[in-house]
This record gives sequence, structure tokens and C-alpha cells, in this order.
Amino acid sequence: MTTFLLVRHGAHDWLGRGLAGRLGGVSLNAHGWAQAEALVPRLQGREIHAIYSSPQPRTRETVAPLAGHRRLKVEVAPAFDEIDFGDWTGRDFASLAGDPQWAAWNERRSGARPPGGEAFAEVQRRAVHGIVVLRLQHPDRTVLVASHGDVIKAILATALGMPLDLLERFEIAPASLSVLEAGEGWVQVKLLNAT
Repeated sequence: MTTFLLVRHGAHDWLGRGLAGRLGGVSLNAHGWAQAEALVPRLQGREIHAIYSSPQPRTRETVAPLAGHRRLKVEVAPAFDEIDFGDWTGRDFASLAGDPQWAAWNERRSGARPPGGEAFAEVQRRAVHGIVVLRLQHPDRTVLVASHGDVIKAILATALGMPLDLLERFEIAPASLSVLEAGEGWVQVKLLNAT
């Protein structure tokens, strides 16, 4: 059995305002750095054998204090990267409000694709595949994965057998921890959105 600690990145200035996506230079703000530092005592007592992160700076920054404290290298894993929002990257939510494609993204995620971006079904496939690969690489170990809200939701929804169109029924808050255990032919969600 492999235990996965799924951690969403901490707060940044785009949070609640718009789609940062893969926009360059999006780093944690002061609150986000405090959340990152708080991971060290929050996870004290939990064994961690490996740390993987999305390539985005905000995820790597979120786990940097913990990795330093544990003397673990942060491995960059593109499988857990933020969604490629294409033409929506860097747009604020107010400017997307009247866009029918934005409404479809929020209501029918299973078939949605941002203009010029990545279909959510593709996000789900790559993230779940990333979990499968890490389970095989780290049997009987605990692995921390730092990623993004919707990417973590896609992993958890798959584990729960939940349709992607219902993702808005649960929250993955900044710097939250969700725990997933996986073995040969089985998976179980042990904790969801702990802050």
C-alpha cells in the first residue's frame, strides 16, 4: 500500500480573482508562505519518503520548507501540473462570467475544454496515471504530492467513482491536505480537504 499526501499550494495573489493557470511568475504571497511554513509542524509525526510537485513555482514553494526540514529533494512531476487554460490563462473571473464556454466548464467538466487549452478529461488521465506510476515506484511508502485544486479534485473524484461534472460539490482549499491510500486493485480516500 502507498499512502499519498495530496497538498494544494498555498495562497497567491490570483486566488479568488482569476485563472493563473500556467501563467509565469505566480508565486506564494505572504499568507501562502505562512501556510507553507505551517506544513512543517502540521505533518510532524507523519513519515514522508518522497515529495513530488507540479512544475509551477507556487507548488514548489509550498513544499520547500517541509522538504528542507526533512532533507528531501522535491521532484518535479508534470503529471500534477496545473490545467493548461489556454486562452483563459490570466483572465479574471468577472471577464469570464458571460462566456458560454466558461459556464460549460463549470457545469459539464467531463466534456469541457478551455479555448486553446487542455480538456479536463485529459487532466484527469494524466494526474491519475501519475498516481499509478508513483504507487509502483514507492510501494509501502508515503509520498507527498503538491498540486492544484482541480487536479487534486480529479484524482479524488476518480478514487470515489464520482463523475467529473460533480466536482464543485467538494472543496480543496489552499494548503489543504487530502490523504489517499492505494494498493493493487484498490484505492481509498482517508482524509479530504483538511486545513
